Amino acid sequence: MKPHTDPSDSELLQAMLAGEERALAALYRRRQGGIYRFALQMCGSQALAEDVTQEVFMVLIRDGHTFDPTRGSLNAFLVGVARNLLLRRLQRERFYVPIEETSDNDAGTHESLLTNGGPLEDLSRLETINSVRTAVLALPERYREVVVLCDLQEMSYVEAAEVLSCAVGTVRSRLHRARALLIERLRPAPEEQASTTANSARCFA
Repeated sequence: MKPHTDPSDSELLQAMLAGEERALAALYRRRQGGIYRFALQMCGSQALAEDVTQEVFMVLIRDGHTFDPTRGSLNAFLVGVARNLLLRRLQRERFYVPIEETSDNDAGTHESLLTNGGPLEDLSRLETINSVRTAVLALPERYREVVVLCDLQEMSYVEAAEVLSCAVGTVRSRLHRARALLIERLRPAPEEQASTTANSARCFA
């Protein structure tokens, strides 16, 4: 008896194209979360991220037959569709806001980052998370997307290159530059650092 294995993305897509609604539902459950997080981390707006996520699956229903498995994974295809839709929306609407609220999809990330810490440590880590989010959102698009794909979504350079339709070397160079920009943005100014140190010393005196 063969062990049960879940169907691959490509198998689900073929079943969906053949008219099986359950295959579309299965694909949605499997890939919706990653697409939503990508869009959210790129634009900072939950409403826009939700819209783009829904649009991605509408495109899949309409144009799923254009997917070529020899050119990459279905996940990379879907994230690439999300990227194109999102960039068009951002350019058309000039929609850009920093993330201020905590979404349900971010809760697990926060919990994993805040385990085994007291209130002061928790507050410090939350401030760090918010600072990183703001810094990522402030990056130019070509640098923001490689950070989101490679560092936040944990895609390989090859997968990121598939999403961006560029060479792997381009991903590497952009990511190197993006990380340098982030370090620069996150580095406190000398006077701010001195003020923070003085305030900390007074708090614990």
